Formats: sequence, C-alpha cells, structure tokens
Amino acid sequence: MGVQITRAGEDDWTQVREARLRALREDPTAFGSSIAREERFKESHWRMRVRTVPTWLAIDDDGIVRGLVSMLQEPGSPVDDRHIVSLWVAPESRRIGVGWNLLDAAKRAARAEGVRTMSLWLVDGNNAAGDLYVRSGFTRTGERMALPRDPDITEERYVLTL
Repeated sequence: MGVQITRAGEDDWTQVREARLRALREDPTAFGSSIAREERFKESHWRMRVRTVPTWLAIDDDGIVRGLVSMLQEPGSPVDDRHIVSLWVAPESRRIGVGWNLLDAAKRAARAEGVRTMSLWLVDGNNAAGDLYVRSGFTRTGERMALPRDPDITEERYVLTL
C-alpha cells in the first residue's frame, strides 16, 4: 500500500473532518478534544480550521485517508515555536512509516518558516506515539499537566529543536 503525504487545502475539509472524527472515535483518550464536541462542528468551522492550521493527510492509493497531523502557533508561545496537534494514524496503517512521514512533512514546513522548536503534549500511556516522537527527535521535558477535558488524565510536553 503506497501512501502519499499532502498538505490539506480548504476544499479538503471533508477528508480532514472524517479522519479527525475517526481518530476521536477509535482513540478517544489520546486527544484533548472529544468526538461529542467535534461532531457538532459545521462545515464553516472545518474550512476555517484547514485554512488557518496547516494540516497534512496521509492518503493511500485508493484515496483513503490513513492519517493526519496539524501544526499551529499557540497563542502566547514564541513566534519561532510550532505545536503539533492531532497526529493520528489509522490502526491498519500503523508501524509502516505513516506517522514518521506525517511528522517529517510538518518538520519540513516548520524549517521553511524559520521555526526553531516544535512541541506537543502526549497523554500518559500512549507509548507507541511516545516511541515515535522520541525516534523522531523529540525529548521529554518532564513538564506535566492534567488534560483540560479530563483532570484524571495526565499529559507530558515533548520538545524538538530544529
């Protein structure tokens, strides 16, 4: 199965929505948001999200989205830092390089923008994602916080210097 990584445009909002909702359905504890919240989003929200937050899709030879990742500048963070959000790979496409390739696309775009650091928050217990991030060059910071939507879940910040 070949997979191409492409930057989503506003007209790709339906693919982004479907992949994101599938991610939230299949891995509900891995993300800061919830399926109940994002199912309520209208087309205008999805279009705005894709227009304002760089997002990449992993699409297989049959046109099926197998993964996605987004990168944003968080309010209040340094202008040369980008935050990775929403990284997800379909279970049937894991451990074949899809997540690695999605992260590489985000890193290339960050470097092209002159970004110095990338960061992300990882929910405790998501060991496969943690392994991917560390192999990709991210380091654990030890900085921890409760997940905003569920204070019983803790997450840790990871950082990559480009």
